Amino acid sequence: MQFTITQAQFGQRPPVVKPAPEVLKFLGEEKMRQIISEHYDLLRQSNIKGLFPPTDEGFELAKKHSADFFIQICGGPDYFNQSRGAPMMAGRHAAFKITPEARMIWLESYIIVLSSVDMPDDLKQSFWNYLDIFSIWMVNTPQD
Repeated sequence: MQFTITQAQFGQRPPVVKPAPEVLKFLGEEKMRQIISEHYDLLRQSNIKGLFPPTDEGFELAKKHSADFFIQICGGPDYFNQSRGAPMMAGRHAAFKITPEARMIWLESYIIVLSSVDMPDDLKQSFWNYLDIFSIWMVNTPQD
């Protein structure tokens, strides 16, 4: 499968299409949480580790919130809304300096994780397409 990263102008917000609900049906909540956990573990070792909580407790809570979000966005229970309220992810990330480079690191870390996930390519593509465009929305700082 090709993991294509869409190039975007700063401030651009292309339409986002949620992943197919079959992604979560195929993976199940446990596997989805594992994917998010592995992704975060890579980010904790990356050049953008400063965007994440420094304590183990805070980091694990961030993983949980992220997994809750992705479970919900893939058609699962509204865990994120129950614990954090409406997602409004661009607003939640406004306090963090997210550059195009940070976006690339975030996406490249997902490529590493998703490359080893045993999932049909059409489902993997659906999830990837969401990550790719969703990540454009999170960029809030032009490149330094």
